[in-house]
Amino acid sequence: MISYAPFYKTLKEKGVSTYKLINEYGLSRSLLDRLKHNKPISTVTLNDLCTILHCKVEDVLLFVEDE
Repeated sequence: MISYAPFYKTLKEKGVSTYKLINEYGLSRSLLDRLKHNKPISTVTLNDLCTILHCKVEDVLLFVEDE
């Protein structure tokens, strides 16, 4: 399973709010909802998030093995 928990930690470290992502970077609320509920996102979206936050992929997602 993919977890987006690191995404929220990175947001906090970078001082970026979800409000800013929506209003300044044009990300949709539905994308943020997908991240919140650990639903799949495209690699294009992942690339966009890394570009916006100036971070690595592992700063956005984490692979967690199913038990």
